[in-house]
Amino acid sequence: MTPLECLYLADIRFPLERANGIQIFETCHALASRGHKVTLLVRDDTRRPRRDPCEFYGLPALAALRVERLPMAGPHALRRIAYLVAAVWHAWRWNRVRGCVLTRDLGVASAVLRLPVTRRPKLIYESHGFAPVFARTMPEVVQGKAAGGRAKIERLFRREERVWTAADGYVTTTGVLATELRARFGDRPSLVTIPNGVRLPAHRVRTPESDARPTVVGYAGHFYPWKGVDVLVEALGQLPDVHALIIGGHPGERDVARVMEVARKVGADSRIEFTGLVEPSRVPSLLGRASILVLPTVETASADYTSPLKLFEYFAAGKPVLASDLPPVREIVRDGENGLLFAAGEPHSLAQAIRRVQQDDALAERLARTAFAEADRYSWQARAARLEAFLLNVVGEKSDPSTNGA
Repeated sequence: MTPLECLYLADIRFPLERANGIQIFETCHALASRGHKVTLLVRDDTRRPRRDPCEFYGLPALAALRVERLPMAGPHALRRIAYLVAAVWHAWRWNRVRGCVLTRDLGVASAVLRLPVTRRPKLIYESHGFAPVFARTMPEVVQGKAAGGRAKIERLFRREERVWTAADGYVTTTGVLATELRARFGDRPSLVTIPNGVRLPAHRVRTPESDARPTVVGYAGHFYPWKGVDVLVEALGQLPDVHALIIGGHPGERDVARVMEVARKVGADSRIEFTGLVEPSRVPSLLGRASILVLPTVETASADYTSPLKLFEYFAAGKPVLASDLPPVREIVRDGENGLLFAAGEPHSLAQAIRRVQQDDALAERLARTAFAEADRYSWQARAARLEAFLLNVVGEKSDPSTNGA
C-alpha cells in the first residue's frame, strides 16, 4: 500500500484540552502510526512556552506526523479569515495524486471546495452534527450563548448542502446524523459512519470490583447544561450512601458554580469530589477510582448527534456504564448487555439505575465485562483502520458498496 499524504485542517488553538482537540489529534496520530504522512494545520498555542502536543496528549512523537502551528493575532473574525486563507493555500499546494484533505470544520470544507476540482486534492469532511441546529439551539448547548439569527442559519444550511454535495468523501460519527442528512439532501456516494474512539494500552487486563469498596459514581467531561451533570448531582441527592467523582470543568466558568450550587441544594456536596480540569492522559486512572460510570446527556436537538469520547473511555475502564436513552447512544449501548439506559434528563430514573447496579453484583460484573471486551472495536487504531480504508477508496476512486452507507 502506498502511503497517503493527509492534510488535516483544524482552526483551533493547539493543543486544545476540549474533546474536539483530543479527537483530532488521536485521529491524526493513529493514521500516521499506520504509515501515512499527516500534516495537522492549526493555530498556535496561546501559552508560553508552547506546549508539545505529543506530551500534552500523552502520545509518542512520530516522524510521519507534523503539526504546523500558524501564528494568529487580532480579533476572532480576523483570525478566522487568516486561517481560512492559509487553509485554502495549503490545500491548493497539496499533493493531488496521493493526497487528501480532511477536516471537521464546515466553513473550512466549504472554502476548500471553492477551489477547482483539478486544483485540489480529494476533500473528506467529517461531520459531528448539523450546523444550523447547533446555531439555533446554542443557548441549550452553552450557557450564556445567543442563538444564531435567521441569516446565519440560512447561510449554514446552504453551506451544509454544498459540502454534502461536493465533498469527495463524507464521514459521520453517528448513524442518526447520516439518516438526517440523507433525508434533507438526498443520498450521496462515498458516505460512511465511523463513531469516535478511545486510546487503549497494548495489554489490557480488567480488575473486578472489590466488594469492600463504597459505591462511587464517576463522570468525566464538561459541565454544559446539556451534558447532564446536574442530573447526576440531583440523583445523588436521592442516594445518601453513594459518592461521586466528577472529572472536568473549566475554572472560572459559570457552569462549575452552577453544578456546585445544585450539589449544595440537594445535600450531596460533601459526597462529591471535583477534580477540576485535568490532562487527558490522567482521565483513565481517575475513572479507575469509580465503581459506576455515568453518561447523563440531556435530550436536546444537538444531543441527537453526540458520539461522546467519554462513553468509549467508560467502556475501556471496565466499569458498569449507565447512559441516557438517546438515539445515538443506543447505537453503542445495548440496554442490559453492555450498559444500562435510563430516561434522559430524569434524576429519579438515573438514581434507580445506580441502585439497581449497586444491589446486583452479577449484573454489574456482566455489564462491566461486556463493555470492557467491546472497547477493542472502538479503539483509535480500529477507527483509523476503517478511516484508512475509506480514504484509500475515495482517493483511488474505487467503487465499494460497503462505504456507501452507515
